[in-house]
Formats: sequence, C-alpha cells, structure tokens
Amino acid sequence: MRRRELIAGAAGTLLFSFLPADFARGAQMVAVRMWPAQEYTRVTLEHDGPLKFKYFFVRSSRPLRLVVDIEGLDFTASLKKQIEAVKADDPYIQAMRIGQYQPGIVRLVMDLKTDVKPEVFQLKPFANYKYRLVFDLYPAVPVDPISKILAGVAEGEDDTDVEDDPLAALLADLENEKKPESAKDPEPSKPVKKPPVATAKDDKKPVKPPAKQPTQKKHRLIIVVDPGHGGEDPGAIGRNKTREKDVVLSIGKLLAAEINKEPDMRAILTRSSDHFVSLGGRVAIARKARAHLLISIHADAWVKSSARGSSVFALSQRGATSASARWLAQRQNESDLIGGVNIANVDKTVASVLIDMTSSWTISYSLGLGAAVLREMKKINRLHKEKVEQAGFAVLKGQGIPSILVETAFISNPQEERLLKNRAHQRKIARAILTGIKKQIAANPSVLTSS
Repeated sequence: MRRRELIAGAAGTLLFSFLPADFARGAQMVAVRMWPAQEYTRVTLEHDGPLKFKYFFVRSSRPLRLVVDIEGLDFTASLKKQIEAVKADDPYIQAMRIGQYQPGIVRLVMDLKTDVKPEVFQLKPFANYKYRLVFDLYPAVPVDPISKILAGVAEGEDDTDVEDDPLAALLADLENEKKPESAKDPEPSKPVKKPPVATAKDDKKPVKPPAKQPTQKKHRLIIVVDPGHGGEDPGAIGRNKTREKDVVLSIGKLLAAEINKEPDMRAILTRSSDHFVSLGGRVAIARKARAHLLISIHADAWVKSSARGSSVFALSQRGATSASARWLAQRQNESDLIGGVNIANVDKTVASVLIDMTSSWTISYSLGLGAAVLREMKKINRLHKEKVEQAGFAVLKGQGIPSILVETAFISNPQEERLLKNRAHQRKIARAILTGIKKQIAANPSVLTSS
C-alpha cells in the first residue's frame, strides 16, 4: 500500500512525503522531460524503480523555489546532464538544477517565475513507460478559462479579465445569452428611446406605446475541437517518427481557425499546445463552454502498414459495431494511463464527468454528423469504412452533446503519414470536417436549440 504523510518543515513549510511499499534504493534515471504550457507545466522524471520523495517551497528566497528531495535515486553525471539539458523556456520555471544533498538523497531545485499550485505524484509502469515522478505546476491564480478548468477552480472564483481573453469573452457572452431578457446586461452604446410624454394639447388622444421592434436572435454554434493525445501521450507514431499528437494539433488549429471565420460559429480548442489534457479535462472544457458539438481529431494506426483510409466514430450504447472499433476505443480510453493522471484526484475531476449523459437524440445526431463528415472526407482521401462506426469512447460518452471522433488517416501507412504531415492536406481535412458540419446543420438545425 502506498503511504502519504504530511509533516511540518522549517518555518512552517509543509512537506509532502510519499513512500511506496516496494521502495528500494538505487533507481536509475531513464529520462527527464518538460512540457511547458500556459495552462500548466509538467516535468516528468522517468526512472526504473519506485522512489521515496518529499517536496516543499522555500518562500523566503527570491526567486521562489520548489525543492524536491528524492531518496533511492543514484546521482550520476548523466542525471545532472539530463536536468541541465532541460530548457526552461517556460511560463513558470526559471531554472532547474540537481545535486547530492545528503548520502542517499538527491535534491532537485526549481527556481520559479511565479507562484504555482503543484501536484506531485508517482506513476507505475505502463505501456512503454517505466516509473514516473510527475510534477504538474498550475498557476496559483489561473489566467485563462481553460487553465481554471484544468486546475479545478471552483465556480464563482473566476476573476479573468474578459477584455483580454477571447475565450473568456465568449464564455461570458454565452452566459449573457442564456439570461432572461430582463436580466441581460444593457448595451451602453445604444441610447434607450423614451416613449412620448402626453401634453395638455393632446390629452384627449390616447398615447400609443412605441411599437416593439422584432428581434432576431442569432444562434451561435459553439464547437469544441479536441486534438487527441499531447504531452506525455504521443499517440500513434509513424514509420518516419511522425507523432499523432503533433499532426492532430496542427489539424485542430486549422479547423478552429476555419470555424472562427464563420459569422455564427465559435471554436474552442481543448489544447492549443503540446501538453496533456485528461479525458475528464476535455469533457469539463466542453461542458463549461456549453458546446453544441464536439469534434475529436485523431490519426489511426494498425500493425500492418497497408491499412489506410479515413474513418469517423460515434458513441455506442450497445457495444462496438466491430472488433476494430472496440480495440480503437480501448486504446483511446487508455490515454489517461499513458499521459499520466493523478489517481488521487480521479474521483473529484474525472469520475464526476465521465458519466453516461447520452440520449437517443445525441447519438442519432452524432451519427448524422459523422455521416456528413465522412462524405466530405471521401472527397480528399479513401475511406477505411464507408459507414460511421460506434464504440464506447470515454471522451464522447461524457459530453452529453453530439460528438464524433475523426480518424483522419492511418499514420502507420507511409503514404498517409506523408499526407498527414503536409500542411495543404491538413487544411483540406479541416475544411472537409467544417463542410460536413455545415451540411448537417443545414439538414437538421435542431442542435442549435439543444443546449
């Protein structure tokens, strides 16, 4: 059993100590990785055995320091070189260094640019990873809505400057649209016209109230674009080392840009840089934005390089439509284990949102949307399957809104791998997805009134 202790340090500093039951000395460092992002920064120390560690802040120093004492790790010149090789071009970390603090204890020091809220946890081996000691450094005061969601900031604590953040402005605008007319914020730029006042000359004539101008409320379609994987989770990797997480992020950004060109559509990206977002985090972003649609973007892979073609998937309530769909859903649902989720926080951040919020309508609409997108994808690439397939994808299950997962092509196929890296083809994919969305909306606009 894994033990967690909370002990008092010097000057009232809190130290968190973690001791696995199978703790042993002499672990070797395998790799040191850093994933800088505005939402949060992750530092991962991968090693070949469990460690005992504790961490604390030195707040009296300038800059502020996060100190980590690691017991059971061999200090070597190679380890020192690995730490020094990490470039701290990061919004939160100014520099990192490591040294032998005491016999058997290695000390890692992070000089911080600003105050942070750290989450420190250890992951057991999974897939191609050995043990990982993970440091997630969230800003103490999140500066944008996505950071707030990922950091788990409670409702009502939002102090974001709306004017400086387009996503914050969008979310605030959405909140205002959902208020009753009497409660909406007035528009100061438009002077209010007062009704005419009766005078003695016309007191015999009843004053007619001013005619109400008909108002046409424009429905703004909010689409969450979800580039799969990221950070510690590379997704599938092609023969020429192309990583799924990179190409789907590029396609996702292009799709979001195309959506935002439409006058009555807005896109929100679940990630806009190379960092890991848990399945629960992706669901929480879509729910916070009260999205109408979610488009999750991926690149398929198979053991045989001959497999090729585009596919579209929707959620199923009755099991997978094929063995390959079931396998794909299982692989995508393991993203949290590969990317690295703090198990201690699963109950409060993941389990609460990964619930079955689907209905026959959302699945039916998702199938229609998927078919429309599939028809457009067929114009730019051959299809792997002619029909929308279904399986139990967690990222689709938790939304409660029409959602599809687009497998743009097989990154394991050398020809399609080259296409996925091509910027012009990425743009074709983005435009095909948007065209499919627009055609589905034109055929069935009911989604506009569903949220």
